[in-house]
Amino acid sequence: MMNFTNTLTTGLMVSLLGIILLFNSMTFGDSLATSWLTDQGGSDPDHFNIILKSYINIFIILGSVLFAFGLFFISFSFIKYGGNKGVEKQ
Repeated sequence: MMNFTNTLTTGLMVSLLGIILLFNSMTFGDSLATSWLTDQGGSDPDHFNIILKSYINIFIILGSVLFAFGLFFISFSFIKYGGNKGVEKQ
C-alpha cells in the first residue's frame, strides 16, 4: 500500500522525468535522427527533416504525458493522504 511520501516521491520523479524530456527533446531527437541518418548512409535533407521533427515530437508528447501523470500523482497524494493531517475528526 502506498502512503503519502511514496506517492509524492513517485509523482515528483515522474514529473521531473517529463520536464527533462520536454526541455531536452531537441537534443534527444537530433541524436536519434543523426543515428538514423548514419544507419541509412545518407538521405535527402527534406526526408531527414521529417525524421528529425518526428523524433522531437515523440519526446515532446512523451514528456508532456509523463509531466501530466506526475502532476496527477502529486495532487492525488495531497488530496488522498495530506488532506486529513491537520483536521481533527469529531
